Amino acid sequence: MYTSDIKQRAKKTALLYFCVSVFCAVFGAVYETFGHGVFSFFMAFCFLPPLLLGCAPFFAVYLSGIGMPGRLAYNIYNSGIATITVGFVFRGVIEIYGTTNKLAHIYSGVGALFMLSGAIIWLVDVIRHKKTIENNKNM
Repeated sequence: MYTSDIKQRAKKTALLYFCVSVFCAVFGAVYETFGHGVFSFFMAFCFLPPLLLGCAPFFAVYLSGIGMPGRLAYNIYNSGIATITVGFVFRGVIEIYGTTNKLAHIYSGVGALFMLSGAIIWLVDVIRHKKTIENNKNM
């Protein structure tokens, strides 16, 4: 994959995550507006996971051009961000509703596990790709 293709894909992904962040911010604001004055940290800041964990890393890839992850790493990493974001929204809804749920904490752990797995696979792919390039240069 050429550097321009990597940058285009990274730019598109970063822009998509930025749009998701804006949607989550608007959704959280509207939900809290109709929440009868009840405030939830998780609902107010549900835009942060896609912004910090999605938009920022892919924007960094866009700037550096280090390489986009393979399809498996990309999908697993994105699933982690989605899981954490849904967990934030779920916990916000539960808090605004005025109840608790023991299973709400699982979203964070599972999302972190997905993201860590995706990042490890991504790192292994980048290292393997660099070794392949070095081996081809030495021939």
